[in-house]
Amino acid sequence: MHNDYGRGFYCTENIELAKEWACGKQTNGYANIYELDMSDLKCLNLNSKRYNILNWLAILADNRTYWQNGSIAEEAKKYIKDHFLLDISGYDVIIGYRADDSYFSFAQDFVSGLISFQKLSEAMRLGKLGEQIVLKSEKAFQQLKFIGYEVADAEEYYIKKTEREREARKEYRRNKKGNANINDLFMLDIMREGIQNGDARLSI
Repeated sequence: MHNDYGRGFYCTENIELAKEWACGKQTNGYANIYELDMSDLKCLNLNSKRYNILNWLAILADNRTYWQNGSIAEEAKKYIKDHFLLDISGYDVIIGYRADDSYFSFAQDFVSGLISFQKLSEAMRLGKLGEQIVLKSEKAFQQLKFIGYEVADAEEYYIKKTEREREARKEYRRNKKGNANINDLFMLDIMREGIQNGDARLSI
């Protein structure tokens, strides 16, 4: 499976988002409800201030098979993986953005040099497209308890899903047209200046 964070059990704390995901193919679905005992589980929260969006993007680049072709995009992807990829093998649970079609297109625009790091950071917060929780270890699976389920009606939740993504893309296009700040960082700047984890300019 070439999901955002590799093999794992993907879920969310937001029941409404879960129902939207369940209707992704315009068919009715189910949102299962679980309890997870986080005691003694090692958790990597990519949205904490300790990490930056490039850490998330490096993991995404390491797991997603599709990426743009072209020398700049390929070189940028390699740089991100070489300098920002975290070792996630020791974690039981990972929390981070969900790279649906909208988020993935935002990330690709950044890697291709079309938008700045600052614009990418703004884009990731658009449309409330969702944070996901991924169980990675057998230990985490053993602490998961099934509670029940709720039916997700595609007539309601597929529409909500497409509307959420449409709003995110519309807001993204609006922000993308905005004037860039002279101090904004683009992918080429990051590569040329050898920017790595811990650089204050990545703390947004």
